[in-house]
Amino acid sequence: MNPGITVYWRPGCAFCIALWSKLRLTGTPYRPVNIWRDPEAAAFVRGVNDGNETVPTVRVVSPTGTETVLTNPSLTRIREALSA
Repeated sequence: MNPGITVYWRPGCAFCIALWSKLRLTGTPYRPVNIWRDPEAAAFVRGVNDGNETVPTVRVVSPTGTETVLTNPSLTRIREALSA
């Protein structure tokens, strides 16, 4: 299954670890992408965060195809975007 949630992260990010924990505990599938190993992912994160590599940045694609990009979101906000 290809999850509709992509979490852009980098090593050492406590906010990323906290978000992963919540996603795992709720059984929510996601795809992690390390922006320090993927230059295109880093460029995407900078592009949606005013030039900053702010993580976690989360791309959500709902079943209807609506794409939402969120910076350091709550699990509730991710779920809302997923159901849009």
